[in-house]
Amino acid sequence: MLKTMKKLNYILFGSLLAMLCSCTKFGAINERNDRPNSVTNKQLLQYAMRQLAGTVETPYGELYVQHLSEKEYSDAQRYNTINFNFSGWYADPMMNLQQIIKATSFNPTEGSQSNQIAVARILKAYFMWHITDRWGDLPYSEALEGVENLTPKYDLQKDIYYSLFTELKEAAAMIDAGLKVQGDLIYPSGDMSNWKKLANSIRLLMALRLAKIDPDKGKTEFNDALTGGVFTSNADNFVYKHIAEAANENYWYSVFVTLSRRWYCVSKPLVDYMKPYNDVRLPVFADPNESNDYVGMPYGLQAPQTVPAGSVSYLGGNVRKQDSPNFLVTYAQILFAKAEAASPSLAWIPGGDAEAKSNYDMAIEQSVRQWNNNNTTGLAAMMASAEVAYAPATALQQIGYQRWVHLFLNGYEAWAEWRRTGYPVLTPAPDNNNKPIPRREAYQANEALINTANFNEAVQRLGGANDLNGRVWWDKP
Repeated sequence: MLKTMKKLNYILFGSLLAMLCSCTKFGAINERNDRPNSVTNKQLLQYAMRQLAGTVETPYGELYVQHLSEKEYSDAQRYNTINFNFSGWYADPMMNLQQIIKATSFNPTEGSQSNQIAVARILKAYFMWHITDRWGDLPYSEALEGVENLTPKYDLQKDIYYSLFTELKEAAAMIDAGLKVQGDLIYPSGDMSNWKKLANSIRLLMALRLAKIDPDKGKTEFNDALTGGVFTSNADNFVYKHIAEAANENYWYSVFVTLSRRWYCVSKPLVDYMKPYNDVRLPVFADPNESNDYVGMPYGLQAPQTVPAGSVSYLGGNVRKQDSPNFLVTYAQILFAKAEAASPSLAWIPGGDAEAKSNYDMAIEQSVRQWNNNNTTGLAAMMASAEVAYAPATALQQIGYQRWVHLFLNGYEAWAEWRRTGYPVLTPAPDNNNKPIPRREAYQANEALINTANFNEAVQRLGGANDLNGRVWWDKP
């Protein structure tokens, strides 16, 4: 019985759908009058959207890629947490979205049927992209089937990627001129073209992951997404907007203010890279120390609390307000991707170094505008510095470093790009028994009990170890 109950991780509908449970076998005597007996697609969609913050609001990605350093406790930055639970992503947002996709009836006042399904498919693809890049092979083609399949197979990440390319393209094509989707927390203006741009932008970024492992497929998908229409300004950005209330506050505000835990500083590797060329984003990312200077916290120390608190820079107050937004997919990312694609090293799009430089320069400008509330003061001097000014001989390194800076507080995405490109050059935590920087996150331990055969097969494909050192499919040495 315990084994069966644990399997229900795959079929839970999340907090919203759990409210729907009622037994009708014996009629009204078992009905719950304090819970709704139906939900709308608008409610399902909004609940799923509220889970988007979880893709970026976590210290682990930030610590892997050394945006942040721990100030009080050091287990996470020394890679002592091995197993991570993926069940919640299926049980909560993706199950809700699946309910919309598989619905047999639609309320026309909540948006055209095609638009409702398209948005659900795009969001589901985004969530699946996020988790497969963390764990690798995962349940996909047989997932979200409820009691019909309690032990779904683990699909190869390659197959997941190929399917997501199709999902995103088809979802974008579904978007019609009918009524906009109601309850849209991301693009509340209701302009459905934003969702089409988002689908293509995600597909373009996914395609770049294939640069080493499957370049022909990557180039095809990249150019097809570009032709379909991607982000063209910061106004298009995929952003989760918190509000100034306790029920929907930014994670970092919760840590620093609600819980009064000053646990995270901006890391020394990041500050040491940004400070010499006076990066105008640094005062946004970090608070000055007691000497009114920006000093990064040494990374990976076993006893970080021994570093005087007043000597280092904590995570900036500008990015940990109660209503600070989460930047999920941005215009600057698209521009960095186009710069890399145009560079002679890849040559997926024409234009060579001239086109690469144009996109690179614009990417940095748009990053500064995004982070600095459209203020570009100091940008020209920053761009003229030797560290930043585009140089063909070091173009991929410069793109990689500036992408890393831009992806601040989007740690899992920055970690994926570090694994793919090798930039920035990072040194593992020094006090961790020679453990390398993680290349993936390990499956949750109870998978060995609840989905044994499929779990074992997936682990064997990793070389037999469910740990932090195996590589996902596209992470080619």
